Amino acid sequence: MTQRSVRLPYGEGREALMAATIDIVAEKGLRGVTYRAVAGRARVNHTLVTHHFGSIQGLLAATMEWAVERSIRESGLERITDFDEAFADALIASVMSEPELQLFQFEMLLESRRNPQLRSLVERLYADYMTTVEQALRARGLDTANEIAMAIFAALDGLMLQFLTITDATRIRAALIHIGNLVRALPPSSG
Repeated sequence: MTQRSVRLPYGEGREALMAATIDIVAEKGLRGVTYRAVAGRARVNHTLVTHHFGSIQGLLAATMEWAVERSIRESGLERITDFDEAFADALIASVMSEPELQLFQFEMLLESRRNPQLRSLVERLYADYMTTVEQALRARGLDTANEIAMAIFAALDGLMLQFLTITDATRIRAALIHIGNLVRALPPSSG
């Protein structure tokens, strides 16, 4: 039985396709992303993928950008310097409520190692994460020299990957709070 497509208001079809892409990648990996699979999941005509994105590669690029923006916003990453229990709880709740969003990003990160066309996209979008962390540290008057922002983000990224695979919220929460203690011990900015 084929799934019937529906007519969505302009713009909603685009978001439906990106949301469907995130779900498919989380479920089947990037190999599962086809025009028909994405359109079927979004319940739209498969020609909309080409209409909105030009190609599967364009769809993946737009979806990655959309995913990173949503992840930064929904995780409250700009509050990273708080690194208290509330921040830890909000980050864990964000990942628990939509693990597919994080799984999609990790899949894209791994695929960028194999696909040079994706590498620059992933590097640019990870730079968005880094900028958010650096701005939060600077706003708190903390030193961002010596790649401290990268180390902090790498710790968060690794903890979220562990959370998605091991799912020990208690230990992840404790580790997040411990990172917060380390952040609070950073020297103030000298400039």
